[in-house]
Amino acid sequence: MDISKSHLLCELSHIFVLCGPPDLREIVFVIQSQSNTFHVRQAERRREDLLKQARGFTEVRFNVHAFFLWWYILEWFLGKPLFDEESTIIHHYAFAENPSIFKYPDFAASWALSIPLVVRLAKKVKEEPLKSDFTIDLKHEVALYIWDNGKGPHLTAVPELCTVPEDSPQASHCATTVSKKPPLCGDPVNKEDIFVAVKTCKKFHSERVPVIKKTWEKDALFLEYYSDHADPSIPTINLGVPNTERGHCGKTFAILQRFLSSAVPDTKWLLIVDDDTLISIPRLQVLLSCYDSSEPVSLGERYGYGLSQGGYSYITGGGGMVFSRKAVVRLLKSGCKCYSNDAPDDMVLGMCLNALGLPVTHSPLFHQARPEDYARDFLAHQVPISFHKHWNIDPIAVFNKWLKDDFTASQDELKSAKTEL
Repeated sequence: MDISKSHLLCELSHIFVLCGPPDLREIVFVIQSQSNTFHVRQAERRREDLLKQARGFTEVRFNVHAFFLWWYILEWFLGKPLFDEESTIIHHYAFAENPSIFKYPDFAASWALSIPLVVRLAKKVKEEPLKSDFTIDLKHEVALYIWDNGKGPHLTAVPELCTVPEDSPQASHCATTVSKKPPLCGDPVNKEDIFVAVKTCKKFHSERVPVIKKTWEKDALFLEYYSDHADPSIPTINLGVPNTERGHCGKTFAILQRFLSSAVPDTKWLLIVDDDTLISIPRLQVLLSCYDSSEPVSLGERYGYGLSQGGYSYITGGGGMVFSRKAVVRLLKSGCKCYSNDAPDDMVLGMCLNALGLPVTHSPLFHQARPEDYARDFLAHQVPISFHKHWNIDPIAVFNKWLKDDFTASQDELKSAKTEL
């Protein structure tokens, strides 16, 4: 973030105020981070960078008091706008007749709230409980909460909040950019360090499993298919857990137990996916280089349940759930188990991790839904790791467009997958 370009707030909604950069003491910078060691280090680097800029910042004032008059009186919600071209399940099909009418911020570009809006929202959160049990896409839900059915402000677009690469010619006017340089995480983890477990069932052996074999199976060194029916032609392994139409908790916990047994290779990482998950193993190898497998790591796309009432976060299963061996050991030693075979496995695991005080680490590069379920500009600055579901798409074409790499020619591109973590 380049705080020298904070004059961007001086021209909003056809209100023009001649002013320069405001006094930095009037701005509170909040760095959104996570409790995992890697993210703590990243946040500290960002903090040091902002402080360094602040120390070297030379104020130029033209009419800053006029600007702050507007900032302290009006409610402003600022950011780089995203919008849905079609109504989508991840936003509960909101604004179904015209989904593009509602704008929500791309957190990667940063976003800002004026003090009057912060004060009102703080009061509202204290006095009114949040209405939704589930937190799926926080940026969309935050915008809905602020908008408040038209009683609050819409998101105001600020062109200086950007997600272009920092070395791009288009970045000259930007206060925020996306770093093209990957964090200093080392080389991608070896294929030998990842064990892949695919959950399937007999009725999908001929429909979904062939898609995996034609796309990403070849990139996994250690992979097993777990089903309710042993089929030597694939092959699949019957774990003795009957198939369920939903939940699959019994099957997932049988996979966790098998991972710690002598039946499979002793690897550092476990990846559990559905049979309709599309995933890039090489990009996952790059991402995992940022995490310490000796820590209890649980990684993927994070959802939340009942967070305003003391609930918990969990890794949503469709986009892929990644666990370090230490995390699996801690889970099983705790006595965590399913209350039924068809309980929601990802949510049960989230409850157990929460009870153990172990963090659930979010990466926006995992996706529970299809590419068309996400805003185009949101995906534009990503090198995604996974998508989920074959519904109304050609899954092989989706894999080839979004997840397939020319591995001999695109190592630098793969490493950029670590840009947004």
